[in-house]
Amino acid sequence: MSGIHPRAIVEDGAEIGEGVEIGPFVHVGPDAKIGDRVKLHPHSVVLGRTTVGEETEVYPFAVLGTPPQHLAYAGEPTTLEVGKRNQIREHVTMNPGTVQGIEKTVVGDDCLFMVGAHVAHDCVLGNSIIMANNATLAGHITIGDGVFISGLVAIHQFTAIGPYSFVGGGAIVVGDVIPYGSVIGNRAKLEGLNLVGMKRRKMDRKTIHAIRAAYRMLFAPEGTLKERIDDCAETYGDVPEVMEIVEFMRASRDRTLCLPAN
Repeated sequence: MSGIHPRAIVEDGAEIGEGVEIGPFVHVGPDAKIGDRVKLHPHSVVLGRTTVGEETEVYPFAVLGTPPQHLAYAGEPTTLEVGKRNQIREHVTMNPGTVQGIEKTVVGDDCLFMVGAHVAHDCVLGNSIIMANNATLAGHITIGDGVFISGLVAIHQFTAIGPYSFVGGGAIVVGDVIPYGSVIGNRAKLEGLNLVGMKRRKMDRKTIHAIRAAYRMLFAPEGTLKERIDDCAETYGDVPEVMEIVEFMRASRDRTLCLPAN
């Protein structure tokens, strides 16, 4: 059974799972799909073709599924897919995709979106991501698993943020961030590796040492970047985490890489 407060608005056509809690003044649109054991706190809004995965909790004044902030959007049936066990705090906004993009916005499982965070159209987010207060994603951004995005961060459209990386508070990110990287600053620069994140992931010391050595090789002053990437792949080809960085750097990108200041 689901508990729907009499002062909530759940429009005809909405699909409501088992054990859902819907508080007063919540608005659920006719095309929304609410998974089992989801909790929608008072004044939260789920509109459009939005799916909310099981055990996700949506706090007051969060708004999911309203039209993308894109001047070319003309009401096409695009979607927002929110995964399981997410915590979506007050005033968070998430928009569906556009036909100019991939026609959907996707959020993985076990993420925390703190107050005022924004996920724009056509973004694809992995699992266990944290976006702190007022962190903002523009459109067409890809975020890997385990990324920590600090407060007041702004990330440029079409940017890729590699898994288990860290973005420091107030950063403006206009380039791609390598897996396990750590970036800070206005027009963020790569400042090293996210060692705290790697330790929290319980990565073994041998692997961390290999990643640190590979980082020094990749961003040494000698040779071209392509030569250093190739040398790193040859030296550390048996370390999957290093090869994840190598393949990320080799991939064709819409944005340039975030590099160290030197």
